[in-house]
Amino acid sequence: MVSKGQVLAALDTVSVSEAVDWAHRLDGAVAGLKLGLEFFLANGQLGYRRIAAVGLPIFLDLKLHDIPNTVAGALRAIMPLQPNILTVHAGGGLAMMKAASDTAAECADKGKLRRPKIVGVTVLTSLDEQDLTAVGQSVPVADQVKRLALLARTAGLDGVVCSPHEIEALRREVGEDFLLVVPGVRPNWAESGKQAGGDQKRVRTPGDAAKAGADYLVIGRPITMASDAREAACRIGLEIDAAIGHDGN
Repeated sequence: MVSKGQVLAALDTVSVSEAVDWAHRLDGAVAGLKLGLEFFLANGQLGYRRIAAVGLPIFLDLKLHDIPNTVAGALRAIMPLQPNILTVHAGGGLAMMKAASDTAAECADKGKLRRPKIVGVTVLTSLDEQDLTAVGQSVPVADQVKRLALLARTAGLDGVVCSPHEIEALRREVGEDFLLVVPGVRPNWAESGKQAGGDQKRVRTPGDAAKAGADYLVIGRPITMASDAREAACRIGLEIDAAIGHDGN
């Protein structure tokens, strides 16, 4: 079982050199790194491999969302990169998520590769209930997140991405062995200026999110925009340890 409250530092940049620098600075201070769609489109597999070479686990956040056959093909292309975690959109439906899970397992078996954890994105942290209504989903955010999480579990996914506000309710529904990967996490000391939450609406502090039961906390700007990224990551780690009762041993 994954320890609660592990930090994945989001390297939200298109610069390989900047991302490599952050990766080296954060080595040993975080559980892994998140590379997203922007970085991957700008730099492709070669850029990804430059970051992976530092040695930290990679959360490849591509949010795949297409017909099942296309998503399966994308998984086959990604598997040689050996990401630790990979995202698909849970809104793509049961068949699409099952295709992703089955293809990952098939490729891992045939190629003797490590199978990545496949997690489904439920409702983006940039969205609230007004946004859902605007796109025709006239249900409370919490209900939509729960529906998609249960569908992801049925499809064989390893977990979901959710906001901090859905952690407790989902943990009751899906149990302890289903991963909850949580963005929208921001320490109180990063509230102002360019380190603020930006376009994220449903946020909580790292300590609160870890105590609620999050497995991984995805944190970007409070770390990468700090004057000392490593110090900021360590400060967040201490906050998490204090919240969940770790003594550092």
